[in-house]
Amino acid sequence: MLKTRIVTAIFLFAAFFAALIFLPTLGWIVVTALVAAVAFWEWGALMKQPGISRLALGVAMIAICAGITVKFPSALGLNGQFSEVWLVGRWFYFPAGAFWLLVVPLWLRCRWSLQSPLVGCLTGMVVILPAWLALVQLRLLGIVPLLAIVAVVWLADIAAYFSGRAVGRHKLAPTISPGKTWEGAVGGALAVVLYGLLLGSRLPQVLAENRLMLAFVLVILAAVSVVGDLFESMLKRQVGMKDSSNALPGHGGVLDRIDSLTSTLPLVALVWFSNDF
Repeated sequence: MLKTRIVTAIFLFAAFFAALIFLPTLGWIVVTALVAAVAFWEWGALMKQPGISRLALGVAMIAICAGITVKFPSALGLNGQFSEVWLVGRWFYFPAGAFWLLVVPLWLRCRWSLQSPLVGCLTGMVVILPAWLALVQLRLLGIVPLLAIVAVVWLADIAAYFSGRAVGRHKLAPTISPGKTWEGAVGGALAVVLYGLLLGSRLPQVLAENRLMLAFVLVILAAVSVVGDLFESMLKRQVGMKDSSNALPGHGGVLDRIDSLTSTLPLVALVWFSNDF
């Protein structure tokens, strides 16, 4: 199992970096849309939908991404135009921000489920679609900035893991994710703040000039990355699933790998583009 996990991780990193570096904008849009489609197909399992319905969800996600691309090419950086990035993005990032900051904490507390197909579909859209758009639009900033943004989530996860293993004593959410601790979450947040302060000069001006605000935003991002992880973990437990699928040998499904990104990327895009456009 460990060997399989390592081989899959190497393949995923290689594929991600190759797509990020070498694909043109349209190619990146297509690849990320396919990832979003697989994620929405997996989301159907969290809704306890049969195979044909799950397939329909994946196809629907591709159709929606294609529709946005055709209708608003400038919002996705096609044809060298970036004029509609915020004009379109705000309709996705504001609802996503409200969902992750306000709705999901209440959802976790009340332990709601995805029993209603309509609620399940709408929730899946809010989780996956803004993350797809953010992944596409943030690439317009450049490859290095996008890598730096994704690294925030990776760093938070790694620091939280080692902090939790070293000094973790108090469980964060024992009935949802027994391995997470408050000490690990604090360690992840501190690592993210330090990382962000070191890169402060490359951030939007409003954050680069106000270190206190920058630290606050970074702590929120670290917390939201944990919330994204816990949210998917809770939904899986409610339907008796360990992984969202077996799409990635040794790692589970696509949702298992991007759960923290679905919560953080839209918030990063919200903060970044609202100040730049």
